[in-house]
Amino acid sequence: MSDDSTELPSTLRSRLAAAPLWDFALALYGRPGVEAACLHLQDDAGVDVVELLWRCWLYHHGLASGEAPEAVRRWQAEVTAPLRRRRRALKEEARHRADVAALRERLKASELEAEREALSRLAQHSLAGHALRPLSRPPPGLETVMPFLPQLQKKSHLFALRTLESQLDPSCPPG
Repeated sequence: MSDDSTELPSTLRSRLAAAPLWDFALALYGRPGVEAACLHLQDDAGVDVVELLWRCWLYHHGLASGEAPEAVRRWQAEVTAPLRRRRRALKEEARHRADVAALRERLKASELEAEREALSRLAQHSLAGHALRPLSRPPPGLETVMPFLPQLQKKSHLFALRTLESQLDPSCPPG
């Protein structure tokens, strides 16, 4: 499989399909330290958490990818990010007003659904085999397959990536 391959071996396609990205993302995000690491990378380094979780899913399966599809990046910028900004902007007021707290919860649910949609689009992109490449054996460190490595300028960013990597084991993909 070359860097621009659209051919995904059927065994790998089956393995990816049997381990849905959404389920993987929820499980990974719930592991110790992962939520804090993801939010730190998002808030301090501008990393898109959805893209980060997608790349962790691929890494777990011994794969890496080129750029995320522009349509998904646009979705994140135009749909998910505005919902997040509005939800966060209401945080203080929601502490004092039940109706604002309820609105904030609805925004949070909408934000989560927008993220789920983005992950669905990334999974479809991956199952089609677009720009996937196998990782070498033994696999390189997670930081070497992340295209946003130049954004990670602080030790805390690399520590956050290592936290994510400690929760993954690409040498033992499921299936």
